[in-house]
Amino acid sequence: MSILTSTVNTETVHSEEKITQRQAGTMIELHSVSKTYTNSHHALLNVSLQVNKGEFLFITGASGSGKSTLLKMLYGAELPTQGEVIVDDINIATLESYSLSLLRRRIGIVFQDYKLIPQRTVAENVTFVLQAQGYTRKEIQRRLEPTLKLVGLLSKADRFPDQLSGGEQQRVSIARAIVGTPPLILADEPTGNLDPDNSWQVIQIFQKLNSFGATVIITTHDEQLVRRCHHPVVQVKDGKLYRN
Repeated sequence: MSILTSTVNTETVHSEEKITQRQAGTMIELHSVSKTYTNSHHALLNVSLQVNKGEFLFITGASGSGKSTLLKMLYGAELPTQGEVIVDDINIATLESYSLSLLRRRIGIVFQDYKLIPQRTVAENVTFVLQAQGYTRKEIQRRLEPTLKLVGLLSKADRFPDQLSGGEQQRVSIARAIVGTPPLILADEPTGNLDPDNSWQVIQIFQKLNSFGATVIITTHDEQLVRRCHHPVVQVKDGKLYRN
């Protein structure tokens, strides 16, 4: 069973079927990682990090500090100049494109700017990736309703993105990221364009996903939100990582 199978059936499954235990082992390992761009800008300098399965971690830092670069390395959009990035026991740098695409199916990625397709409805935006991966129509429908219910958008399945608020669009983005039941969820400034009420609503969704066993890593510059949540925090400053 995928670690988030219970998530997409939330509210409809019995409590004993939910995966609430933390899996043993490590989900993320960075070993002496540095990232230098062609303009000689050092985004990260010899950083190491371990994130256990089932952990909820905030990565904070000023704009341009390197936190987005760090997140991108976790799903292979960036590769380290030096060091190793290991996700679920797999060294990202060793993967060919096809193997990397398979790994990404096990990672839910949420962006600050939503990245929704304007001409597609909420339901179509959420299921687009599943269709591309060859899921059957029956399986897609089985996953869609409980996922939209989880993010509070079941009644808006037929709306288009421009008919939604910013908070609702971000919840569509989250639904799209989790409909495939990934064990790892990465969110890059997911509340950056939202007001405090919508930001808190989004964070509560991530916390619920984490309660089902997902590993959640979120970058943010919202220190007030971080303090409210009481989760572990890593700060990126001058290319270094600092545990708060």
